[in-house]
Amino acid sequence: MDTFRKYITPGTEADAKQPDWGISILNVGHYIHPAGKKYPDAVHPDAYFFDYSKGRVLSEYQLVYIASGTGTFEAEFIGKVDVQPGTIFFLYPGIWHRFKPDEKNGWSEYWVGFGGSYANHLMKQDCFSAEHPLIYMGFNAEFINIFIQLIDTIKFDGMGSNQLAGCLTIQLLGLVYASALLKLQSSSRKAQIINNIKYSIHENLNSDISPEKLAEKHNVSYAWFRKSFKEITGQSPGQYQLNLKIQKAAKMLLETDLGISDIAYQNGFESEYYFSRLFKSKMSLSPSRYRKEFLNRQVNNSI
Repeated sequence: MDTFRKYITPGTEADAKQPDWGISILNVGHYIHPAGKKYPDAVHPDAYFFDYSKGRVLSEYQLVYIASGTGTFEAEFIGKVDVQPGTIFFLYPGIWHRFKPDEKNGWSEYWVGFGGSYANHLMKQDCFSAEHPLIYMGFNAEFINIFIQLIDTIKFDGMGSNQLAGCLTIQLLGLVYASALLKLQSSSRKAQIINNIKYSIHENLNSDISPEKLAEKHNVSYAWFRKSFKEITGQSPGQYQLNLKIQKAAKMLLETDLGISDIAYQNGFESEYYFSRLFKSKMSLSPSRYRKEFLNRQVNNSI
């Protein structure tokens, strides 16, 4: 698709003839910024041009979709983040921001700037916030097609074009909203599966069930399970299982008279030596020293 950009001045005679539907389109564009060229290019109007070192503040909403290429984005509530193809970021009125493509890659961007009472209502929905302005959509043919219709509508500037453009922008926002909800549901589903697996680990702590068996039992691949488990808990499945065993063994050392070899065996460790080495690495004390210090504290407290 050819590059295109148009900036619409609210309150002009042509604009005044069209009824207010609560969402006004202020600018629309598609631009392919080549590698090695300074960003933004000089064609930006003064009100939109910005020096990257200083950033920019707008008085409108903008939806920006990076169709290809890579870059960075930074705003008032978030630090600098990498932007990959398929990323959408929102610019909010009165919120400082800056962004640019990587010099060696450039990028292709679609954008629409908008405002109005209904726009304010839409942008207050749960999935949209200035604190979390980036949403990853990936490649979406329907989304691109609507953007192309939006650009064509503004380009040919027929009767009711702003209202039609407003409807198309609402469709874009609806697709972004649906994409964000699906991502949340996916995350929720992922957390549910991992929580079920964590429960299985607790239930099978003595049997030393392998992570591979746990994944198979819950109908997920081991690669997905390992990655998702660490993402949610911050630990690998093996480390999580080991930490639980060490915690249980520590409790048994303090609450029972069982020998260390028996405690090691009951918690699925292959030998007393192996158990003692792992216990010391986690608790900074050997099992016998851990038990002795606890007993000494009890004696001292009773005096």
